[in-house]
Amino acid sequence: MSSTHKILLVEDEVKLGKIICDELRSNGYQTDLAVDGLEASKLFSENTYALVLLDINLPYKNGYVLCREFRDQNKSIPIIMLSAAGEIHDKVEAFNIGADDYIVKPFHFVELFARVKVFLKRSDLPTASDTIVVEDMEINFLNKTVTRGGVNINLTAKEFTLLVLLARNKDRVISKQEILEKVWDLSFDTGTNTIEVYISFLRNKIDKPFAQKLIHTKPGFGYYIK
Repeated sequence: MSSTHKILLVEDEVKLGKIICDELRSNGYQTDLAVDGLEASKLFSENTYALVLLDINLPYKNGYVLCREFRDQNKSIPIIMLSAAGEIHDKVEAFNIGADDYIVKPFHFVELFARVKVFLKRSDLPTASDTIVVEDMEINFLNKTVTRGGVNINLTAKEFTLLVLLARNKDRVISKQEILEKVWDLSFDTGTNTIEVYISFLRNKIDKPFAQKLIHTKPGFGYYIK
């Protein structure tokens, strides 16, 4: 099996890094391994990657610094953080600086590859020339941009995908299970509150600065846009 997708893996535990790297390569993904923050910065600036797997505790530059750096250089590249720190504030900090997902160590390879697959697979978004308009919000697929009242709203790749799912199903309640399947490509609930965190981030960006709220919750059922 071969793939045109190239992944940057940043992991300072050399043994673990080599194991993950070998697993990724055996599954058809071209993979570069960086063992510290400086090497990661150099590789990222010299290559074009489809996805980054990023440890947090790294020599020279930690994962939070690198995440900001990578996000400044590329607004849309998926960044999955890997960390032994599993507290909610650790996850929120990672999401706040632009991470798209967060996997707590130790993890099962099947979960890692499920996350990698969903970020790399071709999206079933509308054609690039299409736009979705909900009230004063416009989603543009050519530029992968979102505006509301003419104001640009910066979203991560995962936030964009979640917003599109809600917007394409205007007025229909989307269950957490459907969100897991269509946004995270997971057929099971991992028991985390990732969806709630992302809905909160979307509300802060899409609704908080504006009088009219677009994103709504139907308790016990799910979320919808109207």
